[in-house]
Amino acid sequence: MIPAAWAHLRFFSESWPALRARIDAETVPVYPPDRQRFAALQACPPEAVRVIILGQDPYHTAGKADGLAFSIAGAFAGRLGSLGNIFKELQDDLGVNRTGTGLQDWARQGVLLLNTALSVPEGRPGGHARIGWERLVSEVLALLDRQPRAVLLWGAPAQRIGARCLTHPDHLRIASAHPSPLSAHRGFFGSRPFGRVNAWLRAQGTAPIDWAG
Repeated sequence: MIPAAWAHLRFFSESWPALRARIDAETVPVYPPDRQRFAALQACPPEAVRVIILGQDPYHTAGKADGLAFSIAGAFAGRLGSLGNIFKELQDDLGVNRTGTGLQDWARQGVLLLNTALSVPEGRPGGHARIGWERLVSEVLALLDRQPRAVLLWGAPAQRIGARCLTHPDHLRIASAHPSPLSAHRGFFGSRPFGRVNAWLRAQGTAPIDWAG
């Protein structure tokens, strides 16, 4: 379902029909499920977004992706991967020991958990990175660039599109390696993004994020 608060973006009238047809033509399952594809945008209308966390693409394992970047459906019993590393950094940064894997509570506080691609074929990480999602992400970021926000750019794809679309001089911008087990040790660990975001929000006169859930 197209999120009502973002439905005016040109992507939905000009690009989404063809992109949806391409996704529907896949011969393997695509994650997250159709009903959750725009969950990040449905959870955060533009006026509610205070923090942007931009990742890469959804988890490519069955039952894991729930439509919010890095969030994991509660019924999933496998390895946490990127989310596990996020929790390790949260513990080191703020002393918060979080166990709940669904990040809907972050979204309710104005944290937009968005990937640079909103779908992925099963077992093919990055498989939908170049099929047209970049236009939607660019339009979302351009809209949000109108006022200062805290921006976390995790990984090279997020940093590339963020550099192009997020140009407001007063954003808090934190760019680091992706929290994936393949790259977290290259600069994600030790970046302390959660405390820095909360300090910035307080300086803006707004409430910090309760990362604990």
